[in-house]
Amino acid sequence: MLVFTNILVAIDGSKPGDRSIERAVDEARVWNAKLHAVYVVETGLFSSLPIDNTVEIMYSVLEKEGKAALEKVKKIAAEKGIVASTHLKRGHAGTEIIALAQKEKVDLIISGSHGKSTTDSILLGSVSTYITTHSTVTTMVVRS
Repeated sequence: MLVFTNILVAIDGSKPGDRSIERAVDEARVWNAKLHAVYVVETGLFSSLPIDNTVEIMYSVLEKEGKAALEKVKKIAAEKGIVASTHLKRGHAGTEIIALAQKEKVDLIISGSHGKSTTDSILLGSVSTYITTHSTVTTMVVRS
């Protein structure tokens, strides 16, 4: 029988991402597992821009959004008796999620099928595809 003891949910602050949070919290409760949540500020979005204050302001805004999204995970988890560890990363989302999963020795990764907008949907769709393609552990893609 497959048992999950350490779960990672990748979030992006979107409504479809909220479904991933709910599913991850439910899975953590069912399996009595540790829960980790990760928000990745995708640095590739601005790689072609010159490094200046504007780029740092954009990163700052995205990091603020990420911190708020991670706090939301903690709140939702706490309401169901689960303690969630949170991680804010910068880089390529798929690579950062896989690296964190390996570092934390997770045995289940949960991700939404798409993100906040059409553009994010393309990006996050590729993130969930990247995760399912490159992960060595079980992955779950939650549809909205």
